[in-house]
Amino acid sequence: MQHTSDIIILGGGLVGSACAYGLLRQGLKVALLDEGDVAFRASRGNFGLVWVQGKGYGTPQYARWSLGSSKLWPALAADLLKETGVDVELKQDGGFHFCLTQAEFEEREQRLQSLRDAVGEDYRYEMLPQAALHARLPAVGPNVYGASYTPMDGHVNPLKLFHALHRACDTSGAMYHVERRVDKIEHDGKAFSVSSGGDTWCAPRILLTAGLGNKALAEQVGLHAPVAPNQGQVLVGERVQPFLTHPTIYVRQTDEGTIQIGDSLEDMGLDDTTRTEVLARIAQRAMVCFPQLSGLNVIRSWAALRVMSPDGYPIYDASTTHPGAFVATCHSGVTLAAAHAMRLAPWIAGGPKPDKLDTFSGARFLDPTREFHHGH
Repeated sequence: MQHTSDIIILGGGLVGSACAYGLLRQGLKVALLDEGDVAFRASRGNFGLVWVQGKGYGTPQYARWSLGSSKLWPALAADLLKETGVDVELKQDGGFHFCLTQAEFEEREQRLQSLRDAVGEDYRYEMLPQAALHARLPAVGPNVYGASYTPMDGHVNPLKLFHALHRACDTSGAMYHVERRVDKIEHDGKAFSVSSGGDTWCAPRILLTAGLGNKALAEQVGLHAPVAPNQGQVLVGERVQPFLTHPTIYVRQTDEGTIQIGDSLEDMGLDDTTRTEVLARIAQRAMVCFPQLSGLNVIRSWAALRVMSPDGYPIYDASTTHPGAFVATCHSGVTLAAAHAMRLAPWIAGGPKPDKLDTFSGARFLDPTREFHHGH
């Protein structure tokens, strides 16, 4: 069969579905192709944070991009609720980053002051020594030296977000095709054709949002997306009485009462299996932060693969050799969902390019003299 649309999106995760939602709102006819459950599914293994503080150290354009998305998030949540009836449980009344030592506290303050100097007064934060932190979060442990707090941060239920975006795309007429591994992308100078399992999709535009799959797909349309996996492991505890009213970088309590514990970073290739020693370190740190978690029953654990560029920042690009081809990839699919739907999608549809977006071109990785340091 042959299918036609205004744009083909390859990858139906959080990045692809947020972009699809935004493109549908621009009036485009969208075909969304997804590999299915054989893919690594980073969108189903994330922590659910809408997080700004600390991001973009040394690259203020990313700090501004994240902050801009945070500001758009209430409108996105309200629109999804109105259109789908799904409440993504956005809670956006600030978040805490714990510092376990004085050195961590001082380094954190320097980092956030540097970001405020670069971004401006909109970048608000407070440094809370132990007594001030305990007044805000009474359950915090005595061995936490202090924390940074910003009102910019929040969290959502990521599975409800995923569900809401897919439902919104479906009701707006997106053609969603699952278990579609791309065989080949071709371009005749005017339109793209995507082959998969004997079927073909044709459109004048194509957007690559296939996570780790973007690396190989981008090469077919003159784009450069050298992404690699980075593993994170998460523990999920039983439902307990509410005690944590704000998200923290290591521990959060979901809208359903469960406890989510995480934030490991490891280069493990494509290995997405959990390891007891890593989970033990995660659990130990959580008990330092909140001693009452020492008796928590763990329900499950998982490992997921983040989609990371060499410097940790997103890749947004338009092909010069294959006009109409775009790539969007990042590892902050929840935080940046609002920016993808409301700022990136209008550009892909033909509108003006968001300011400073060239910072995130994949061409930055083609400079052999440049060294990359993770900025997250």
